[in-house]
Formats: sequence, structure tokens, C-alpha cells
Amino acid sequence: MRSVITRTLCALVLAAALGAPLQAEDDINSGAYLAARIAERENDFRAAFGWYAQAMASDPGNPALLDGAILAGIGSGDIVPTIELAAIRRDLGKDRGIDRSQLADLVLLADEAQREDYAAIQAEAAAGRDVGDLANQLVLAWAKVGDGRMSEALEAFDTVAKREGYEAFGYYHKALALASVGDFEGADEILSGKAAGPIVVMRRGVFAHVQILSQLERNQDALALLDRSFGPGPDPLVDPIRRRLQAGEPLPFDTVRNARDGIAEVFFSISTALQGGADPVYTLLHLHVAGYLRPDHSDALLMTADVLTDLRQYDLAAETYARFRPEDPAFVTAEIGRAGALRSQGKADAAIEALRTLARAHGDLVGVQFALGDMLRGQERFAEAVAAYSSAIELASAAGKQDWVLYFYRGICHEQSQNWALAEADFRRALELNPTQPQVLNYLGYGLVDRGEKLDEALGMIEKAVAGDPKQGYIIDSLAWALFKLGRYAEALEPMERASLLEPVDPIVTDHLGDVYWMNNRKLEARFQWRRALSFNPTEKDKARILRKLEVGLDAVMAAEGTAPAPVKAAENGN
Repeated sequence: MRSVITRTLCALVLAAALGAPLQAEDDINSGAYLAARIAERENDFRAAFGWYAQAMASDPGNPALLDGAILAGIGSGDIVPTIELAAIRRDLGKDRGIDRSQLADLVLLADEAQREDYAAIQAEAAAGRDVGDLANQLVLAWAKVGDGRMSEALEAFDTVAKREGYEAFGYYHKALALASVGDFEGADEILSGKAAGPIVVMRRGVFAHVQILSQLERNQDALALLDRSFGPGPDPLVDPIRRRLQAGEPLPFDTVRNARDGIAEVFFSISTALQGGADPVYTLLHLHVAGYLRPDHSDALLMTADVLTDLRQYDLAAETYARFRPEDPAFVTAEIGRAGALRSQGKADAAIEALRTLARAHGDLVGVQFALGDMLRGQERFAEAVAAYSSAIELASAAGKQDWVLYFYRGICHEQSQNWALAEADFRRALELNPTQPQVLNYLGYGLVDRGEKLDEALGMIEKAVAGDPKQGYIIDSLAWALFKLGRYAEALEPMERASLLEPVDPIVTDHLGDVYWMNNRKLEARFQWRRALSFNPTEKDKARILRKLEVGLDAVMAAEGTAPAPVKAAENGN
């Protein structure tokens, strides 16, 4: 029986993929197990995979180690080495009466689908395999498609569609199944809502329907669907499809080409439903199965990289983004994502170079110039960032409300480069496009306050920003600071304390709180807050100023700077 194996078999299967060194056979490596669990908690799947290899060298039949190794293997995106482990884990259940492992079942199902062994999928479903209720039903339906039992498959999809909460999944996959065997009329009946009412589909579902309409020689209807779904604006994913349709070219239906693709689509569909509402690792497992069965599934790859980024596995995310080739319509999106992953790894120069290379090939896209500007701004290369944002603004010639952010970020770069006149012009242009945007109102208002200019207008802007986003500590800090600059010290006290509660470890907010306390004659509390601000790593300039305030007091510092405190406003202080 398969559970009777050599002591190092499981470890060798794992080590073969990673080159992980194994401990001596007689060394029971509990340390490796603990290291595996720590890596697992940190979502460091590759490290966990290697540590489980070492732990299993002395205990290859341990179901917990097998499950941990399988999880780590799928999580790292390397499913092939886990197939043998999953088979061992399954047989442990048979031989020892141990409960089935859903992780092992998931891997074995992926293997059977990859080999297009649809009879095995159906047999295992009958034997009690469980990969989740919705996945169980949809995979079984697609296995019937692969086995040539189309009538039974359609009945199975209909059964799913009758389940509360599963309706859209059942109808969508039935439409894909019909289209995969050439019944485009039937697929359109479902996706158009004529068969059972409207169903909500994601971006990929829209593209599937566009392909179906094109196969029905209805390119104009397909174009209209694109415009309704995505708008007429430029989009690197939509534009190539639109051009082909406008040229009268029939688009092939390749969203789901066969039953294996259909099963891949099952796991991608479930992933989209899980995202944001379930443990991201669980979502990731489904995505990796989808990608294993359909390596060119661009939507699954992009989503996989996004989840890996959320899990702070930036190396795996960057590798996933790098799988896209330049001819892929999603290449631009992937390269922008890869640059972000590189930056998160501390490779800012490589990230900038990736975006510059992208800009040389796709510099006519607003999103590319915007991403380059953001990356440069994040590295405080403000002059270069201004050039990128300016290119983006020129490309977005008919500026709309959504383009406020281009002017806002360019304004920040001007302000950081000590070009206030240009900065103020950009901030005001951003407000023309989006007059109630709290970030712009706050930044411009605070900038005017800090410069001692147009204080009444600045206060009005900041009050409007607070009304728009009342729980942001840095905006409430701006309100308190404007009142401080106007000499309304008592009024500044309440919002300043509120800002400190919302931003308890911010050096600027804490420093400001100390200043407000000082001007309200609460000098012991002021000094306490200044000392707290020093512990929050202020800039060197701010640190020197705080130390000077602790030495001689705020009044003396402001007098030396030539910025004497504003006179106390008697009315606001109740005098």
C-alpha cells in the first residue's frame, strides 16, 4: 500500500523542487517543524515548503506535516511536487481511517483535470471528495461536459442555478459550457438575460459575451456592450478588442475552450467571490489551481499577484507579474504591478527602470505616465515626477473629474520643490475638477496656513475638508493648526486633541499639540507632548526645532524665527 513508504520519500519530493537540504535521518527535527509553522503564519510559502521537507524526513506519514507541506506548495504556486504528497495523504485516510484532507483533494482534483481524466473526477465526487460545496457541483458539471455527457452537464448547471446564492454561478458557467461546444445562441440567451433574467458578470464575463456576439456576426452589438461596460475611454485591455471588432474581424471564443478550461474558470469564479471576504490564503489556493489548469489565464494571474502583494509576498508577486509577455493585452497592467512589487522589495531603482522601459513602449497611456510619476514622487524625485505627471495631463487632454488626482500629485511635487505658485495653481485646478475633494482642500488649506497666506479662505477649505472626511486625523490637525495661526488658541484645543487621538504616534500632530498647549498656558503638558514627538522619529529639521522649544520655549523660538504668535482673538477665547 502507498502509505508504506521510505522514511525520506515525502521530504525528497519536496526537496526536489526547492533544493532543500535534509537533516540526518536519526535527527528528529522539531526545530524544522516550528520554523515551518512560523513561516506559514507569515505566509512565506517557499520557506515553509522547505522547512516541512526537513521535518518530514523523520516523520513522512504524519498527516499534519503532509497537510502543511501541501498548503505551502500550493501557496507558492508549485502544485506539481504536491501531487504525490496529496496521494499519500489520501491513502493515509483510507488505511488509517483519518479524515480526508480538503487540501489533498484540491490538489488531486487539479491533477485529474490537468490530465483531463473526467471519469476519475466523477468517481471521486461519488466517493465523497469535498473541495467546497459550490466547487463540487460546478466541477462535476464540467466533468460531464468533458466526458461528452452534455445533457447531464446542462442539468447539473441548472441545479446549481436553482440554489439560493448560486444563481449567477450556475447560469454563467452554463453559458460558457454552451459556448465551448459552439452553441453561441444559447450562450447569448443566458448572458443577455433573455433566458432567466439579468445576471451579474465580472469583467471577464463581459469579454466572454463580446466574443460570443462576435461569433454570431454581431460585432456592432459587441462594441455597444464594450461601451456600456467600460466607457469609450482608452483602456489597454479593451482597445485591442475594440479595434478588431471595428475592423469587422470575428473574435474567436477562447474564454473557455474545453472542460479543463471550464474547471479553471470555476476556481477563478470562486476566487472573485471570495476576495475581500475570506482568508486571502484560501483565495490564493483557488487562484493557483486556476492558473495551473490555465497558465494563460491573465485575470487569474493578475489577481494572484494582487493577493500575494496583500500577503506581502512581493517576490512571488513580482514573479507572477513577470509571466506576462509584451504582446499580452494585460502586459501594461502587469508591468505596473511588477514595479510596485519591486518597490515593496526595496528595489526602487529597478521599479523606476521597469516603468521607464514601459513608458518608452507605451508612453501614450495615461496610466503608465501616472504610475511613473507616482513611483518617482515616492522616491522624492520631484522634478522627474513633475515631467511624468505633465505627460499624463497632456494625454488626458479633456480633463474630467477623475483627473483631479493628476493635478493634485503634480502640485505636491511642485510644493516639495519649493515652487509654491505652480503648486497652488495645480491644487486650484484639481478643485475645479473636484470641488469637494478632502485631500486637496486640506493640502491647499494647510499650505496657505503654513505660509500665513489667505488664512480665512484656508480655514474655510479645511473646514470643508473635515466635513468631507471627519475621521482623518491629519485633516483635523490642519483645522486646529489654522485656528492656531489665526490666534484662536482656545478653539484650536479640542480639534488638536481629537487629531492626536486619531494619529497617536504622528510626530507632526504631537508637536502641534504641544504648541497648542503652550499657547493655552499648559506648559508642562506642552513639554510632555514635545518629548513624545521626539520619540516618533521626526525629521532632523523638526527634531532640532523641538529640542530648541524644550530648551527656551515656543515664544522664544518663534521670536527667533521672526514669526511671533498671532494675537489672541478675544472673542473666540471667551474674554
